[in-house]
Amino acid sequence: MNSVLAFTIIMLVWTVSDYISKKTKSLLSTLLIASLIFLIGFKTNLFPEDLLPSSSLLALGTTVVGFILVHLGTTISLKEFKQQWRTFLIGVAATLGIVAALLLVGPLFEDQSYAIAAIGAISGGTISIIMVQDAAIAAGLLSVAVLPVLISAFQGLIGFPLTSLILRKEANRLHQEYQKNPDAFAGAEQVEETEPKKTRLPELFHTTAGTLFVVGVTVLLATLVNNLTNGMINTFILCLLFGIALRELNLFKPNILNGIDAYGLMMLAILIIIFGPLATISIHDLIELILPLTLSFLVGVTGNVLFAAIAGKFLGYSLSMSIAIGLTSLYGFPGTMILSQEAAKSINGTPEEIALIEGQILPKMVIAGFSTVTITSVFITGILVNLIG
Repeated sequence: MNSVLAFTIIMLVWTVSDYISKKTKSLLSTLLIASLIFLIGFKTNLFPEDLLPSSSLLALGTTVVGFILVHLGTTISLKEFKQQWRTFLIGVAATLGIVAALLLVGPLFEDQSYAIAAIGAISGGTISIIMVQDAAIAAGLLSVAVLPVLISAFQGLIGFPLTSLILRKEANRLHQEYQKNPDAFAGAEQVEETEPKKTRLPELFHTTAGTLFVVGVTVLLATLVNNLTNGMINTFILCLLFGIALRELNLFKPNILNGIDAYGLMMLAILIIIFGPLATISIHDLIELILPLTLSFLVGVTGNVLFAAIAGKFLGYSLSMSIAIGLTSLYGFPGTMILSQEAAKSINGTPEEIALIEGQILPKMVIAGFSTVTITSVFITGILVNLIG
């Protein structure tokens, strides 16, 4: 297929998907709409099987996965995690709940490889899905590679409304507590917003090309360590760790790729990767995935909620806040921010009270999203993918 035509079609699909998502306030995610369009397009032969590779976006996405992981590492502030350490631990517990539930109960109704694929999708985001797909495709398991795509497409439909209801309950609880005692939240944990420091890197590397160079070197170092350890330390995990460390050392600025000319296209190329298996899977195989898809959600989310609730109980969080923290694994940022703001605005209070409630919920939800989707899921998925096959 002509490369320009393929690229243009994909941009149209993404434009339409993004528009519908915004109109539905993210209830129907961009990923869900795009998945349906691509699936229908491939199965009706409206789109040729070589649409994605012809666009060159697959090649770009494969190249820049490590870059995005380094970038994600630089979004993480260890100071903020220290301030919200209880939130972080609840997020970790929730992710472990997904793992425990699917590894223990999953094999009762599906192959272990499906359970691992479900863990990567339910507990994490695009990077975890790509890690699962790479291992599944290498093992010749196409349906296993498709399962996390379907899970991720429907996560928002489950996560957003469920979390919205729970967070509104938490907001009302906090509002009632504040009305009884206006000093109840004095001295509470808050994530401090500070101006980003100037990095130690020479100005030469502050341009788009310079930034991509230093991030590329970091990815190469991660790949080298992975090769030296015969893959025992996963490249993706190392990219994330290097990003965190280099931010703390003030060599990389926070959110290092934000603002550079190539970032938007890189992110789109990463997302396009996960649609690849949809082009070749059969309708019969898709139908057979309905049961694993449904049960994976049921079992995985149950484990998530149970472990989050138990951890929250021990750490002094309310039941509603604990469950909301665990459910961030279903969507991550910016859903964590949007739902927190909407919950705060749902109370019948003054602007000052709304701001106060948001200040109690938002920092926890943002840190929770990093804890579940960005950190814990990538580490756990990086370990478990070796068992696929």
